[in-house]
Amino acid sequence: MKTSLTNELESLASESRNPDTQDIDLLPTLGILEKINDADRGVPDVVRQVLPEIAQAVDAVVTAFKSGGRLIYMGAGTSGRIGLLDAVECPPTYGVPEGMVIPLIAGGESAVHRAQEGAEDDPELGEKDLQGIELQSRDVVIGIAASGRTPYVTGGLRYARSLGCTTVALACNKSAAIAREADIAILPEVGPEVLTGSTRMKAGTAQKLVLNMITTASMIRTGKSFYNLMVDVKATNQKLVDRTRRIVVEATGVDYETADRVLEQCDHNAKLAIMMILSGLERASAETALEQADGFLRLALRNLGQDKRPAN
Repeated sequence: MKTSLTNELESLASESRNPDTQDIDLLPTLGILEKINDADRGVPDVVRQVLPEIAQAVDAVVTAFKSGGRLIYMGAGTSGRIGLLDAVECPPTYGVPEGMVIPLIAGGESAVHRAQEGAEDDPELGEKDLQGIELQSRDVVIGIAASGRTPYVTGGLRYARSLGCTTVALACNKSAAIAREADIAILPEVGPEVLTGSTRMKAGTAQKLVLNMITTASMIRTGKSFYNLMVDVKATNQKLVDRTRRIVVEATGVDYETADRVLEQCDHNAKLAIMMILSGLERASAETALEQADGFLRLALRNLGQDKRPAN
């Protein structure tokens, strides 16, 4: 006898059987890989169809950041881990403080390394986790669930809305239940998986693409780039020290020795080093110019009549 949950899952595109892979268990290795690759190729096209909704989410995140708010991801299982992967890269890549982009996963830190499947079934746990980070109305909460019905995410979004937060649902089914709890619904329906219900595949890829877009575009909109260079990257290891040096050289045209010398003067802050080199200002004046431009390097240079270098 079918349960209501069984009926609900059977109605979801992400849970249905893929007619193109019915014989996948009979194929040789290369044939299996070709089937997977064929399925994956359509994901970016589906994501492109929801760019307007992604843009709405970006604008909401930018507004939150400018008012001191945070971006919070909520998900269970694969969806939660994808959110965590995107969030933890933000501080080193864009120089933002820890806690500006927060990933929450059903079951807590232990769920990152080992499945905690039961945790996703508790909507009150989603609310509790948001209370644990002292959710504020200026924050943006993005609930991530491939199926679009995860109770943990539903509970979190419902609580966030009750506080006046902007809420975003990211799911891979047009009929996603979490969309009803969100101000913005991003629903790239990628269709049946190569292996039925294995939503860590196409659905997971779509979710990662969307989250990458949201954080990358939001950081660009808040002054974290100069042309297409990541000028707020933190030089926390040797690889990033070298990247910071190369960013300064690319942006200014100076040699590596000059880049190193100026970076030493400003604690390896690439944006500040570029500002000093291109404007000719000393550190204090360059910092003031950047502050007056809200951290936008190109605007700070333009205010001084110095934005004349063509993009490489």
